[in-house]
Amino acid sequence: MDSLPAGDPRYLKRKVKGCTLDVHPTEKALIVQYEVEATILGELGDPMVGERKECQKMIRLKSLNAHTDTSSLARKVVEECRLIHPSKLREVEQLLFYLQNRKHANDNQEKKRVSPRDFTPYAGVELDEVASINSIDEYVELLYEDVQEKIRGATLIFQLARNPDNLEELMQNEAALGALARVLREDWKQSVDLATTITYIFFCFSSFSQFHGLVTHFKIGALCMNIIEHELKRYDLWQDELQKKKKAYEESSENQNLKKEHEKSFRKYQSLLIKQEQLLRVSLCLLLNLAEDTRTELKMRNKNIVHTLVKILDREDEELLLVVVSFLKKLSIFLENKNDMAETFAVEKLARLVPCRHEELLSTTLRLLLNLSFDTSLRSQMVQAGLAPKLSSLLADEGQRQLSMCILYHISMDDRFKSMFADTDCIPQLMKMVFACGEEEMDVELISLCINLAANKSNAQLFCAGNGLKMLMKRAVKLKDVLVMKMIRNLSQHNGPTKSLFLDHVGDLAAQISEEEAEEFVIECLGTLANLNIPDLDWAAVLKKYNLVPYLKDRLKPGSAEDDLILEVVIMIGTVSMDDSCAAMLAKSGIIPALIELLNAQQEDDEFVCQIVYVFYQMVFHKATRDVIVKDTQAPAYLIDLMHDNNAEIRKVCDNTLDIITEYDEEWGKKIQTEKFRWYNGQWLEMVENRQMDEAGEHFLYGEDGESFIGNGDILERADLFYSADGILSADGAISPEFYTDFQNGELGQTGYMNSVSEQFVPADRPVSAYGFRPGEQFFYNLNTASR
Repeated sequence: MDSLPAGDPRYLKRKVKGCTLDVHPTEKALIVQYEVEATILGELGDPMVGERKECQKMIRLKSLNAHTDTSSLARKVVEECRLIHPSKLREVEQLLFYLQNRKHANDNQEKKRVSPRDFTPYAGVELDEVASINSIDEYVELLYEDVQEKIRGATLIFQLARNPDNLEELMQNEAALGALARVLREDWKQSVDLATTITYIFFCFSSFSQFHGLVTHFKIGALCMNIIEHELKRYDLWQDELQKKKKAYEESSENQNLKKEHEKSFRKYQSLLIKQEQLLRVSLCLLLNLAEDTRTELKMRNKNIVHTLVKILDREDEELLLVVVSFLKKLSIFLENKNDMAETFAVEKLARLVPCRHEELLSTTLRLLLNLSFDTSLRSQMVQAGLAPKLSSLLADEGQRQLSMCILYHISMDDRFKSMFADTDCIPQLMKMVFACGEEEMDVELISLCINLAANKSNAQLFCAGNGLKMLMKRAVKLKDVLVMKMIRNLSQHNGPTKSLFLDHVGDLAAQISEEEAEEFVIECLGTLANLNIPDLDWAAVLKKYNLVPYLKDRLKPGSAEDDLILEVVIMIGTVSMDDSCAAMLAKSGIIPALIELLNAQQEDDEFVCQIVYVFYQMVFHKATRDVIVKDTQAPAYLIDLMHDNNAEIRKVCDNTLDIITEYDEEWGKKIQTEKFRWYNGQWLEMVENRQMDEAGEHFLYGEDGESFIGNGDILERADLFYSADGILSADGAISPEFYTDFQNGELGQTGYMNSVSEQFVPADRPVSAYGFRPGEQFFYNLNTASR
């Protein structure tokens, strides 16, 4: 088409087709989309060459406001824009009416992509001159002049780049982009304004993924990394210089010249800092956009981008901090970056931003902390930085509540930190939120945090204060809320005043144990009841009133229900068996054979075995049921087999039970003692029986006639070889070696099982179940950790 003679316009035919209208997604403007068809005609008017191009035009409506007459404005638009046919007047009016009433109330709450228009111009880029895309070549020529002219040329190009409609055309001008990249690379140290303006231009391109290749081609990302590194070094020099002048002024406070010099330096420092932070901000925004590509992000990490960003967290400019925290949030999803943040103590620096007045900065900081809170060591850093009370106070802020609750939930997963919540206003806030839900479904984050915190004794007392427990029970029973009942179950674990509060709710809990209720809900109710080992509780009356014995017996059959439910039934039986009358009632109902059958079926499951053995312990503890266990069942034989189990908890409960059986039944006592002796001395016995003695040592073990000093019979028949202690002998082997060990160590009265051979036995605590260790037991605390 360029070869067409200028004086022969009759050979060119141009036609506009397919005009459509739409509104701009964010601005007050109309978008006109149309198609231009250009045809070259021959001498006879025949079409020779044709070309089609899709175009669009933006009509900005700066005067449009709530009081504008849309009908008049629509007529004006149609009259001035020849692309719009008069027949579309009605459509234009409707679009204007839509733009006039479009709401922007939620714009600040929604997450927005960083846009070139978000940046407010600073002193270095303000010009009275308005740029034109047709004069781009003139602006490029300015880039070859002195620094001020370069700034002017770059600023005019920046005006064009801020309009996304011009980016496509600017991209085609390789000379302009090449000149900009060259000037930035060569002259960025000479002028912060020049470096900032050119970086802004490339940032505009980086805001759109399709232009990332262009930015990468000119290696602008690597250049920005160098700029940031250099500016941070300059900042450190400024700080050192200020500190020296401040120190000199303080040492000679009477010297007014030093004071004036310090004030002058400080003002200069502030002006330089504003420009530097503008440059840092746009450079980081550009890098953040380029980091969409994980390969580019990896290159940034190799240049210590995380360390650089954490260093900038010390700044005060909120807009710069927002970009830095956003960048860290994006990087934090990768393990290596997260580890770098842990090494640089990023959490400690982020803690000062919580809370802050800048809502978007606060929200982004919380999101970053949430990402980091999945790491155990970083959770510890959060606690040390004092974030727990800060986050608790944010629960009152509806906008930040969800994020704060999620972080607190992660912190509450560590048992070392649960007690800290009692010193904050977290639990009262949580209870308010729980009650505010009424009968509506509760947020999972809210109830999950409550469940974790309820596992601590001090927290449980706060939850139950006033009518707390009563309200929780009411909601759980009425709505059959499994998670609330799980929270109540945690509350019931703690000894002391909290547990006694459950006496008023035993009936409500027992009434839920039936086949009609959902298994998950029944499991939590059984677990709660099983925790109530309260002396004042009449379990026999509860079992009779709610007819629980048949239900418990039926559920002991292997396969009758889920294993979790069967296990809770066993634990429940162990708790109620602490009462003499209940133990007798259960023994008469035939529960012991059912337990033995279940033990055979679940012998590989340590949790089942441990809890069933504990039931046996309770049964032999009471005189009323001791005969049933010892004489009418094979339970002692099973206990002997389990006496040397790999699980320490099972061995402990077995030993306690067998000690009682040994004291009560002489025949079983001999069998038990023989097995114990054989086990404890098995290695020694094997050595004596099997070892081939060498010639040098034979005269020590054998007499003159060759007979062994220990005899030729079964060594276990030698009663004098059994343990003795301080004159206490047991030739029949009826007392275990542990008894003598405990006696010598003075621990016999502290074991919790018997005070002497002939005295009354003292009941042991129920084994800890797999549901979780009891919070009162300091399994994971250090000696210097304050416990509640």
